Amino acid sequence: MKKIVIATRGSKLALWQAEHIKERILQQYPDQYEVELLILKTKGDIILDVPLAKVGGKGLFVKEIEEALLDGRADIAVHSMKDVPMELPEGLTLGAIPEREIPTDSLLSVKYDGLDALPQDAVVGTSSLRRQSQILALRPDLEVKWLRGNVQTRIRKLMEGQYDAIIMATSGLKRLGETAPFHTELGPPSFMPAVGQGALGLEYREGRQDLAEMLAFLNHRPSRICVEAERGFLFGLQGGCQVPIAGYASMTDEDNFELVGLVAELDGSNVIRLTATGTEANARQTGLELAEKVKAAGASEILARVYKNGDAAEQN
Repeated sequence: MKKIVIATRGSKLALWQAEHIKERILQQYPDQYEVELLILKTKGDIILDVPLAKVGGKGLFVKEIEEALLDGRADIAVHSMKDVPMELPEGLTLGAIPEREIPTDSLLSVKYDGLDALPQDAVVGTSSLRRQSQILALRPDLEVKWLRGNVQTRIRKLMEGQYDAIIMATSGLKRLGETAPFHTELGPPSFMPAVGQGALGLEYREGRQDLAEMLAFLNHRPSRICVEAERGFLFGLQGGCQVPIAGYASMTDEDNFELVGLVAELDGSNVIRLTATGTEANARQTGLELAEKVKAAGASEILARVYKNGDAAEQN
């Protein structure tokens, strides 16, 4: 029996994701593999007392895990795709992308049923400039405050009354079975998700043809096409997950997709949103070309200001 080691962060959500992939492998190959988890702490997990804006750097939630792949301690890493930087370390490759979970965000509140129900000057918690800019575009009268911690910590802070509402990825809430008294989805076209939101990605060392073949059953073609287009858009903006960029692709038929790209001022005063269409063969290129159009429409100036002032990273 062959042993496979999956590297993962130790948060409840990360462990759910790793266990999910472990179970899928064991179901597909009964009695062929023994699967273990290697639980690691990343920089993003350790530094919890300051906004990610002040931590800086890309790959805050993947670097230590990728080191375990490169030094042979682990065979596979299971990532949330929106945490994965555009450029992977030399020697690693991104393999299967399983079927994507719902990519929307959710507004959670103890008292208020949705964004429109929030009173003027209500306090909304989020760790994401993308969410902040879109919320303020829709409701400029609200106050946005930064919010760190895992899923359970952020919900606890909401329940304690530190925020009138918080915004989190629907996929993480759904995977963990978490919610609040009022739970409202915020999704396209009015509220755009992060690039790759809701999708998982499996990373391993280049040349591991055995893993490529073994994990192929997990790959979901429509999800991979859409995530590839979204990541092309992000790469074209040289963004990473730390800036007020949103991108979402959806299949319009078996071979074609529509990609919507968004860049916004932090205060929501200016939102640039453009659309492109493409096919599997040109998914990444479609994203790159849309990025150029968005930059030409004013995104370059917005992003330059964000980088000058420091950035903030996405969390679930």
